[in-house]
Amino acid sequence: MQLFTRHSFKVDLKACAVKPTLKTYGRLTAILFICMSFSLLQPHKTTIYLIGDSTMADKAVRAYPETGWGMPFHYFFDSTVVVDNRAQNGRSTRTFIEEGRWKDVLKTLSKGDYVLIEFGHNDEVPTKRSYTPKDQFVRNLQTFVTDTRAKGAIPVLLTPVARRHFDSTGKLIDTHPVYGPLVIQTAQKEQVPLIDLEKLSMALVSRLGPETSKMLYNQLEPGEHPHYPKGVHDDTHFNELGARKMAEMVLHEMIRLDLPVTKHLSPKR
Repeated sequence: MQLFTRHSFKVDLKACAVKPTLKTYGRLTAILFICMSFSLLQPHKTTIYLIGDSTMADKAVRAYPETGWGMPFHYFFDSTVVVDNRAQNGRSTRTFIEEGRWKDVLKTLSKGDYVLIEFGHNDEVPTKRSYTPKDQFVRNLQTFVTDTRAKGAIPVLLTPVARRHFDSTGKLIDTHPVYGPLVIQTAQKEQVPLIDLEKLSMALVSRLGPETSKMLYNQLEPGEHPHYPKGVHDDTHFNELGARKMAEMVLHEMIRLDLPVTKHLSPKR
């Protein structure tokens, strides 16, 4: 009997190796071609970043029916457009930058993307921790614009959306008499597309009047909704209807400005 030891048992690795054939090469080439074709067929996606405060922000389920106007905004566009809502409750231009939220946007902001910028509600109130002096507010807006353009993206400035605040005669009061015009002046100076959302929303709320305009805001009587058992009378934040109306205004203005992204609207909107 012949014994095989580790010295006498030798394996020819070259002989055991799988030799590629023309058929194998053909299959690999076909797979590679399919993968490349699939990647080439993928449509380029444009991202619309939304930065702002609670009037624009996504809301937690527990806050429903309170709705930021940025929440329904993505329904207006087809699959080639992504709406990335970075707005946050209670933020101003200053706190949005200081908390690193703007830096996070810049990490993924790319050429051809858009940044819709709507601040003012929290910047303008001296008693809030988010208060931003007027000169700093303007500088912060300029920072958003400059940084966006440096990435090859398109900035769009929006004046702060209207609050529902009527006087005793039934006239709607402008609650952004200083910071709204600062946005307009900055847009003009920097030659940035401007959406005067305050003017447009004030016109709608004024037309509806003190009572009917409640239908746009988060206004509930006690026991009307389980999230607000004691009721709520909020003249700043919207319900689903109000958010949709504000989002529609923004979209119509983007179309009026002839922004290229509006060529990619959803047929189901």
